[in-house]
Amino acid sequence: MATIKIKQIKSKIGYPVDQKRTLEALGLHKISQVVEKEDTPAIRGMIRKVHHLVTIVE
Repeated sequence: MATIKIKQIKSKIGYPVDQKRTLEALGLHKISQVVEKEDTPAIRGMIRKVHHLVTIVE
């Protein structure tokens, strides 16, 4: 299956706990950190939930 690279672009400080946990579930802990995940509907849903804190790297 295809993979997707996700980069955290904004701090999680000041956001709800569920959004912080979503970032941790994606494997993101620091700003500018990039992780590579499989492109599944579950991962897409997590990205959609924190779309204001992350970006997809090509």
